[in-house]
Amino acid sequence: DMTFLKLSICCLEERYAFLTEWYDPTAALLRRYQLFYYPKDSSVEMFDVKNQRIFLRRTKYEDLHQEDLFVGNRVNVFSRQLNLIEYGDQYTANKLGSKKERTLAVIKPDVITKIGDVLELIYSSNLIVTKAKMVTLTWKQAADFYVEHQSKPFFNNLVQFVSSGPVVAMELMGDEAMSTWRRLLGPADSAVARKEAPQSIRAQFGTDGIKNVGHGSDSFAAAARELEFFFPSTIGHGPSNTAILTDCTCCIIKTHAISEGLTGKILNSISAAGFEISALQMFNVDRANAEEFYEVYKGVVAEYPSMVTELCSGPCMVLEIHGTDVPQSFRELCGPVDPEISRHLRPTTLRALYGKDKVKNAVHCTDMPEDGVLEVQYFFKILDW
Repeated sequence: DMTFLKLSICCLEERYAFLTEWYDPTAALLRRYQLFYYPKDSSVEMFDVKNQRIFLRRTKYEDLHQEDLFVGNRVNVFSRQLNLIEYGDQYTANKLGSKKERTLAVIKPDVITKIGDVLELIYSSNLIVTKAKMVTLTWKQAADFYVEHQSKPFFNNLVQFVSSGPVVAMELMGDEAMSTWRRLLGPADSAVARKEAPQSIRAQFGTDGIKNVGHGSDSFAAAARELEFFFPSTIGHGPSNTAILTDCTCCIIKTHAISEGLTGKILNSISAAGFEISALQMFNVDRANAEEFYEVYKGVVAEYPSMVTELCSGPCMVLEIHGTDVPQSFRELCGPVDPEISRHLRPTTLRALYGKDKVKNAVHCTDMPEDGVLEVQYFFKILDW
């Protein structure tokens, strides 16, 4: 009877279940696990689907948070990158999946320099940026994107403007993401927005009905089509990135900083220091690529294994910073590798302001001036093909 009672109590405890996939590099196989997460004590348990046995007994694991748990996300559990491919039971789907939506947000050329402010507003509205890419659209691409406005009098001006400079496309995810983002943007005409929704993004940064900061999908069908336009499932078919690949240095906003909602603040600090962000893209780096990218540190710095794990533990945002002699001056803005030392010696640097320790130190920046182009190429040419 006591056993039965214990079981009953145990069953009342909240538990979320997901079906996950992990690529096993040693065996070159895709392995499937059920992942169980217990919010009460932040513990995890894993069950091997193929062999029908427990793979990881219930263990406390505080690096995984409830907000990381949604289908399509990649999480790190004890340095294994797990792709969450579907909800493991109806309870989890109802609790965590019911209101979750994906929508497309586009930041137009007029406010590309204000991208940090826009991201701040997105994060404060409890939306997560799951994909992001700076692109320049050709006239034809912009016309294809706005095809439903083809017969409207403003069509040519709109296409002309949207293809006049770089835009940032983002996939936003969250509860009722579509309406949240459109409400955040405000009425399409910036002048109307200033009257009716003075707190909205268009009221703050927009000029008129075309130079109106951004775009947001207006239906599930539109969101699906528009996300596919910028982030196609077939590699190499979307609009290309804006990397210049000369006179540049590489900056990576690390995974921990993104999950802590610091992206907007870091981008603002970079712009305020007078640096030009000429390319921007979010990447989900797998372990093999993280090892390859950080190879120069292997056997040189004790933190190498932890640096690799951090880089592939979730999405990171990679920037190309463009300008003359930029590797040296940008390194100065980042500050010493150890945030503690940064806070003592260079309190206004990025790592002093946003870093936690030598691994979770907010940003990576190119160390050697001659490696700037190589590091930028690694992401914008090799990984984004």
